[in-house]
Amino acid sequence: MTYDPAGFSKPELEFIDPTVTPGFEWTPLDGDRTGQLSEIILSGSHASGWVTRLLKFEPGCDTTPNGTLTHDVWEEVFVVSGEIHDTRLGETFTTGMYACRPPGMEHGPWTSGPGAVTFETRFPEPRR
Repeated sequence: MTYDPAGFSKPELEFIDPTVTPGFEWTPLDGDRTGQLSEIILSGSHASGWVTRLLKFEPGCDTTPNGTLTHDVWEEVFVVSGEIHDTRLGETFTTGMYACRPPGMEHGPWTSGPGAVTFETRFPEPRR
């Protein structure tokens, strides 16, 4: 997929709490088959290829119906709270852990007993 740099948009914000600020509501994650994932888009958009978001895994979440994921963009993930368990790898990732995934890297599906919130950025491969 080709992404248009003109679609890149980031607002000027000085330290807000997006979980309580109007205009930053949790919304169901498009394409999620479980109903257990929601996101707050902080800046950008999925369509533009540049997006920064919070992703929430509800307690007891199991994303097995969503399958293993890959993206055609870079993705960086920081676990803000809780834990997520990658059922394919058999590994659990907890608060404070970080991942950097190149385009095409497989990950998930996930389960989360206590629930979790991750901070994620996605962006296209830089042009060389």
